[in-house]
Amino acid sequence: MSRPVQYGGQAVIEGVMMRGPQESAIAVRLPNGEIEVTRSKLNTWSSKSIMKLPLIRGFVALVDSLVLGTRSLTFSANRSMGEEKDGKELGFWEMALTIGVAFALGLLLFVGLPTGAAHLFQARVVGAVGQNLLEGAIRLVIFFLYILLISRLKDIQRVFQYHGAEHKAIFTYEAGKDLTIENARSFSRLHPRCGTSFLLIVVIVSVFVFAFVGLYPLWWRLLSRMLLMPLVAGIAYEVLKFSSRNLESPWMQWFIVPGLLLQKLTTREPDDAQLEVALAALKGVLDSGQELS
Repeated sequence: MSRPVQYGGQAVIEGVMMRGPQESAIAVRLPNGEIEVTRSKLNTWSSKSIMKLPLIRGFVALVDSLVLGTRSLTFSANRSMGEEKDGKELGFWEMALTIGVAFALGLLLFVGLPTGAAHLFQARVVGAVGQNLLEGAIRLVIFFLYILLISRLKDIQRVFQYHGAEHKAIFTYEAGKDLTIENARSFSRLHPRCGTSFLLIVVIVSVFVFAFVGLYPLWWRLLSRMLLMPLVAGIAYEVLKFSSRNLESPWMQWFIVPGLLLQKLTTREPDDAQLEVALAALKGVLDSGQELS
């Protein structure tokens, strides 16, 4: 039996990207004030049966989102500044380098730094449980401070407004309402399937997964974290999917609260013009006929 698609998206520069199972649509506000919607076919590698297996699909979704997100950001940045559609796009090696550098910086900030910092306190905090709890706490603090810092940037605040618009548009669709600005305006900017919630779950899951790995020597402790990140991402993805499909449970309502609170930093209330862009992106992907999967 087919079931409705759970649409997702991403805020980009002066716009929103929405994606379905086969296609994505990017809506961008052009310098002349018009909204341009561009639809693109998605890569088929992530749709293979083996890529949809539990745990595997979580890491695949993460990599796929990084690639699509990077392309969408580049495209929207060019179009929002008035550059031509057929302008230079990132090639394979440029894309690989961009994602590789971002991934390396992420590992340094959220794996290397907290793991190394916790190791410095090994004399005072002994044992795998204590060390992993300390490491997880440091990672959570770094994650929170990172989001807090970037949320202060003026350009990022505007992107976060589009992030809120994206959530409101999806809520409008999921409620079965007409995709109008008036309907979207009344919905929350905080969504339980948000990537912000996913990253928070990743941090929490990592505490439990890393508890089964030895602490010494330090090089092995660092390497093991990197090797286990696909597993951590896979588990976190399954937890997020499970929670989003069981929101009627009182326990689940409490479970999603931390992620929703964190979204107060990564989203802002959008104006009507931004809601219009988000709704245009969603309509664009719906027009491709992906209502059922």
